[in-house]
Amino acid sequence: MDVYRIGTLMELVRTLALSFADDGKRVKVCVQGSMGEGALAGMPLQLAGSRRILEYMDWGEYGAKDTFIKIGSIGAKEVDEQDDIFILVAPQNAVGNCIINDLQAMTDAAGQRPVILINPRLKDLPGSSGVMQIMGRDKRLEYASSFSNCYFFRLLYYAGTQYPIMGAIRMTYSQDYELFRRIDEPSGKEKYVSIARFPQRPTIDEINDAFEGKISRSREKGASGLWSFLSGIMSG
Repeated sequence: MDVYRIGTLMELVRTLALSFADDGKRVKVCVQGSMGEGALAGMPLQLAGSRRILEYMDWGEYGAKDTFIKIGSIGAKEVDEQDDIFILVAPQNAVGNCIINDLQAMTDAAGQRPVILINPRLKDLPGSSGVMQIMGRDKRLEYASSFSNCYFFRLLYYAGTQYPIMGAIRMTYSQDYELFRRIDEPSGKEKYVSIARFPQRPTIDEINDAFEGKISRSREKGASGLWSFLSGIMSG
């Protein structure tokens, strides 16, 4: 999900967790903790303070937090027998520190239970010396690519800018990638109009062709959506 504001991301996490809790599932919401030791200890800037935000958020009137919803960190020790679903908030590697080992240990401990990654950044980063970590890199990349995308959303801008918003790409599980054009209305409001669909994530050239009218919309496919995707995992 393309988002600037950490509060918006936390609201997404809360809505998702509460929707599962309403269905009687016990959810563990996890934010990675500090990585490294001594002077090299730290965590990605995007996640700084995010766990505290989650702790202080309003989780509803029915006491869902600490009963159906618990907050933890990323790692095998956070996996409890009563947990049904795990939501991991923006797991990512940092310079000199790799989250993959803790993440893989957690998914191994979770077994067949769903593990949802929201805005993961699992690509390899250079070590503190500026050199890419070569040892085990193939295994890390293979593991990172083993997750299935069940939702994708990204805003589109002119190259090198973040304004104005030209459109957006959206994909929900079992559906095509759908490309939208942003249109300003005379009333001052805006709307997004679907202009093309792609079976795979479109390239820059395909996006440009669609905006120039060289690609027409393809027929829509039937879809079962995110909830069916997760239900299939849990019933399997």
